[in-house]
Amino acid sequence: MFSKVLVANRGEIAIRAFRAAYEVGARTVAVFPFEDRWSEHRLKADEAYEIGERGHPVRAYLDPEAIVAVAVRAGADAIYPGYGFLSENPALAEACANAGITFVGPTAEVLTLTGNKARAIAAAKAAGVPTLASVEPSTDVDALVESASGMPYPLFVKAVAGGGGRGMRRVDDEAHLREAVETCMREAEGAFGDPTVFIEQAVVDPRHIEVQILADAEGNVMHLFERDCSVQRRHQKVIEIAPAPNLDPELRERMCADAVRFAREIGYRNAGTVEFLLDTKAVADHRGAWGDEVP
Repeated sequence: MFSKVLVANRGEIAIRAFRAAYEVGARTVAVFPFEDRWSEHRLKADEAYEIGERGHPVRAYLDPEAIVAVAVRAGADAIYPGYGFLSENPALAEACANAGITFVGPTAEVLTLTGNKARAIAAAKAAGVPTLASVEPSTDVDALVESASGMPYPLFVKAVAGGGGRGMRRVDDEAHLREAVETCMREAEGAFGDPTVFIEQAVVDPRHIEVQILADAEGNVMHLFERDCSVQRRHQKVIEIAPAPNLDPELRERMCADAVRFAREIGYRNAGTVEFLLDTKAVADHRGAWGDEVP
C-alpha cells in the first residue's frame, strides 16, 4: 500500500482521490498553479505545492516533469492522475517510472499504444475483436484518397492522435473526401502536433456503448458491465446511462467479453474503458442477429 500519494489534478477529482487515500491510511499531496491558490483541493491535502508559471494555470497541470519533481521533493511513492490533463499521457507514466514512483494507471507503453487510433485498431484485430474497414494512416493526401477508392460512403477521416472529436470529419460522398482529409490534417497538426490521419468506414446513427474494465499487474482482467453514451454533442458525451437500456443480453455478454480480451491483448492494467459502436441498423436488419461492434 502507498504511504503518500500525489494527485496530479484539481477540484472535485482531486478531493475524491484524497478521501480515498485517507480511508486507506495514506497521506496526500496536492499541486496547484498560482491561480488555484484558494482552490479547495489545495486545502484538503496534507501537503500542497505550487507549480507552473503565473498566467498559465492549465499548462501547470500538463507538466509531467514539474509534477514528478514535487512528488520526489514530498517523498510521495505514487502519483494518481485522475482524469483529463495527463491521465492518458505516456510522458507522466514514463517520468514516474524513471523516478521510481508508481503511476496509478496503465504503463507508458500501453498509453502510447491506445493513444494512437490506428495502432489500437491493429491491437483489437489481433485480439479477435470486430473492427471497421479502414485504410492505413498517412500524411500523404493523394495516398489516402486513393486507398479509400471503392469504400462505401459515408466515411470518417480521423486523426490518429488525440480525441474529443477534433481532427475528425464525416464524408458523405467522394467529391468532398480530399477537402476533409486536408482539413483534418491541419486540425490534427494544430491540436496534437501530428497531422497523420486515416479513413474509416462510418456507422450511421450508432449506439455508443462503453464497457468498464479493471485489470491488475498479474494479467487478471474483469469487466464491470456497460453504459450507453449515445447522447452526444460534437462527438462529446452528454449523458451516460448504466446499464445500457434495451441491449440484448447475449450482445451485452459478447461486448463485455471482447472488452476483457482486448485489455488482456495489450497488457492493460488499472481501470479503463473499452468503447464500442453498435450498428443498430444491422441489428434491426438481421432481426436480433449480432450487430457490428467496434472498439
